[in-house]
Amino acid sequence: MNRTNYSSGAKWENIVGYSRAVRVGNAIEITGTVAVDENSLLVGKDDAYAQTKFIIEKIENVLKQAGASLKDVVRTRMFVIDISRWEEYGKAHGEFFSSIKPCTSMIEVKGLIAPEYLIEIEATAIIAE
Repeated sequence: MNRTNYSSGAKWENIVGYSRAVRVGNAIEITGTVAVDENSLLVGKDDAYAQTKFIIEKIENVLKQAGASLKDVVRTRMFVIDISRWEEYGKAHGEFFSSIKPCTSMIEVKGLIAPEYLIEIEATAIIAE
């Protein structure tokens, strides 16, 4: 099977050794995604809803590059630093996925790579054959 790596161009990809997304056959895995724009600036400071929404839009963009869409997402994993804000994260997630209904997890973690990140999301997509 062919493997295609997709890069965001972030300097961390080469330092850490990862890809923004990887497509093998009809499966696409998207790495943990946080709410930073193309200039590495935070989007949605202290706003769990805004960060979640921005992250899913970033995921949607890389899916398009890989020949897929949000409709192909079968699983999301949300890593949050404050589970008590689950409704804010969930509201944004639901706006994109309420009709798709992928499997999902929301897991509270001690911290993410930078303290201003409230959530990080991974996704798995499978393109129907």
